[in-house]
This record gives sequence, structure tokens and C-alpha cells, in this order.
Amino acid sequence: MLSAKNIAVLGVGTLGTAIISGLLKSGTIKPSQIRGTVGSTEGIKKAEAKLNAKADSVVKIATDNLAAAKDADIVILAVKPQNMAKLLETISPALNKNQLVISVAAAVSLAYLEKYLSSQIPIIRAMPNTCVSTGAGMTGLAAGAYASDNHKQVAQEIFKSVGEVVFLDEKLFNALTALSASGPAYLYVVIESLAEAGVKLGISRETATLLAAQTMLGTAKMILETGEHPALLKDSVTTPAGCTIDGLMELEEGKLRVTLIKAVVKAAQRAQELLPL
Repeated sequence: MLSAKNIAVLGVGTLGTAIISGLLKSGTIKPSQIRGTVGSTEGIKKAEAKLNAKADSVVKIATDNLAAAKDADIVILAVKPQNMAKLLETISPALNKNQLVISVAAAVSLAYLEKYLSSQIPIIRAMPNTCVSTGAGMTGLAAGAYASDNHKQVAQEIFKSVGEVVFLDEKLFNALTALSASGPAYLYVVIESLAEAGVKLGISRETATLLAAQTMLGTAKMILETGEHPALLKDSVTTPAGCTIDGLMELEEGKLRVTLIKAVVKAAQRAQELLPL
């Protein structure tokens, strides 16, 4: 479905770079099918250096959003929320209903996008996390009024090639942003903390980080592959009078559970405040 599509990623920052890298690694598209843009000429070399690390990868980066959008079948909007209005005003004259617009900007609603883009342009709102660069991302999708089932399939194919995809009611997108888009940052802290504990107990930092990260990866796979509730899997590790229960008691005393819940809720509140929508 994507083999003959040209894709423009407007805003090759952290998330834009992750999406492009993931698509290229998956083999879903070729480098020649992608055009990217950045905000300044100084940023071109930096973005190209990140994306063109391999000799066979030649992704062209420019600063002209209008030109990139005009020549694309799929336009991915990856700028910061506060820069979205200016971008939409710039590219709106170049867009038509035969193109598909996908926004990955946090807090930018479908209604906000449709206000700037006329001519019944199909729009998909997406919220991926940066793990798409590894092929293990998580993306939530919501379709606009003019997005057909075919458009939904195209968007799903893009993000399915770099991880898992779910369609959600748009009213849940602030929660989605706080949980899965911001989630890697929370889990990096958990991995870092576990590794620090390993260092304190005499393990080298490199080995401790490997132990913690691989344990996190395996734990996630256990949940996804077994379909079991995390509490049941936790209980299967926790033997009577063993060491795990003592560790869990420390986590409960330190209020890890409630702190993580509060972190997600706070991030969702902030997502709502990013734009006056």
C-alpha cells in the first residue's frame, strides 16, 4: 500500500527522525520516497547525518515546507504544537483531498487541523512514541471526518511497520499521550534506578544497565505474549518468604505505584494545556 507513495515529514526533530528511521529499518519504504523538513538551514546537516548513517540511505532534508507538502501523497506533521498554526497556514494552499495528512503533534485536535485545512482533506491524528525508531513503538490513531477506511489502513500500515497500533476515541488522546508517548521517559528512569542499584551492589554499570534493560524488555514481552494480567505475572515471581516480596514491600512503602499513576495523570493535564483548543 505504501510502495508507490511519497511521504513528507514536516519537522524532522526527535519524533520525526524516529518515524523516518523506523520506516526505513522496516523496509516498508525506500529513502527516495521520503522528504523531510527542518526549521533552519543549520539543521539540515544535523538531520541528514542522523538519517543517512548508512551508505544506502539518502533522505533529503530541506527547509521548504510548502514544496515538500505539495509533492507528497502523505504529509506527516511533526512540528511542536506551538508551531502548528504557522505550518498549517503555510502548507494549506498546496494540499488537496487526494492527499492524506497525518499529525503526530501532541494536543493538536482534529477540529483544530480541519479549521486550517479545507477542501475535505482527509486527516489522521496519530500519537506515536519515540520507540518507533526501533520498530517497537506504540501509536494511537484517530480519524478525521473525511478519512476513509482506505486512509485508515494507510496510516495503520505506516505505524504498524514500526510497532503496535490502536484506534482510539480522540477524547482519550491526552491520556494516550501521557501514558505511551511520555511513557518511555518514565521507564528510562526505572531502568536507570535498577541499574544504579546493581552498581551499588558491585555490578559494573554497563552490565547492570544490560540486566535492567533486558529484564524490562522480557517483562513487557511476557505481558504481551501471554495476555495475562500483570498482577498475576508478578505473583508468579513472588515466592513465599522469598526475596522478591521484600523488594515489593519497599516499592509499596516508597509509593512507586501511586507515583507512576500521578505522573501519567499530571502529564495528561499538561497535554491539555499545550494549546488553547
